[in-house]
Amino acid sequence: MDADSAPIAIELKPTSRPTSARDRAEVLRAPGFGTYFTDHMVVIEWEQGRGWYDGELRPYGSFTFDPAAAVVHYAQSIFEGYKAYRQPDGSIRTFRPDANGRRMQRSAYRMALPELPVETFVEAGDVLVRTDREWVPEGAGRTLYIRPYMFASETFLGVRPSQHVTFCCIASPAGSYFKDGVKPVSIWVTREFTRAAPGGTGAAKCAGNYAASLVAQREALRHGCEQVVFLDAVERRWVEELGGMNIFFVLADGTLVTPPTSGTILEGITRDSLIQLAKDDGRTVDERPVSLDEWRDGAASGAISEVFACGTAAVLTPIGRLCWDGGELDCAPSGEGPVTRGLREALVGIQTGTAPDTHGWLHQVC
Repeated sequence: MDADSAPIAIELKPTSRPTSARDRAEVLRAPGFGTYFTDHMVVIEWEQGRGWYDGELRPYGSFTFDPAAAVVHYAQSIFEGYKAYRQPDGSIRTFRPDANGRRMQRSAYRMALPELPVETFVEAGDVLVRTDREWVPEGAGRTLYIRPYMFASETFLGVRPSQHVTFCCIASPAGSYFKDGVKPVSIWVTREFTRAAPGGTGAAKCAGNYAASLVAQREALRHGCEQVVFLDAVERRWVEELGGMNIFFVLADGTLVTPPTSGTILEGITRDSLIQLAKDDGRTVDERPVSLDEWRDGAASGAISEVFACGTAAVLTPIGRLCWDGGELDCAPSGEGPVTRGLREALVGIQTGTAPDTHGWLHQVC
């Protein structure tokens, strides 16, 4: 593995035909999420016995795959996601990119991929943001979403770790993850499908986990819900996470409870940040298993006062209607709760530079 190697140089080869200011402004008026992309990308190659090489920033464009590329057949692929924010002083900062770089190393280890040095991971995003800084949108809730990813690019059909790997970093201007903004989302409890099993890849941010969640997401849509929540794979009893977000429960006494990341749940950067912010506010945070029965009974009795999901893309999203085969209940009859709102405002305040960054989470890019 290459986690301890020196940072890799990234050669700048910018496009000679950048997007016009007029066309870019049109995109930034309503960027949506994951639809438009900046002018450039960073690409770094890795080869067994050679390590990382040929780092370059180049015009955003397509890859050419051999039909026998390993990733197409065996899904040896991982990714990350973090954001760049315009600050009140005009600078641009990213939020905890080093934490994303360390998590990508853990995912790489689990998926038998080479570990990119954290310094290079951060620099790849920095180079891209500095070059495409005009793509960082202004306005509340608008950010530049940065997507680093890695995949097996060797041409080979044998089942073994790929001996050639490609790392790429792209960026997309983003508005709200949910088209209607912040409002309680409806959740479907799937009992037929699970997201991860003990010893599996649940803690890795690998492409296959998300592919496996899509059929359950489709099931949720058929039942009139926007998102799906997964139970554990062994007892089908314990709440784990949504298809792409961690989950928190707020008890009547203000305690926060969230399922533990014990190998089947992704170690969310937003989740970790919220735990710290809640503790800063004097709240008790309990990382323990929560059963579906506890959720339903607690929401019905008032023992659970709020439920919310969190992740880089959506930040904090209150959970409203909870539906399962045979029933439903409303977890947010009065709309978003005060704890959910307060935590989101505290986190977004740090990210956007309107609140003190006492933990040193912001990384200045330019």
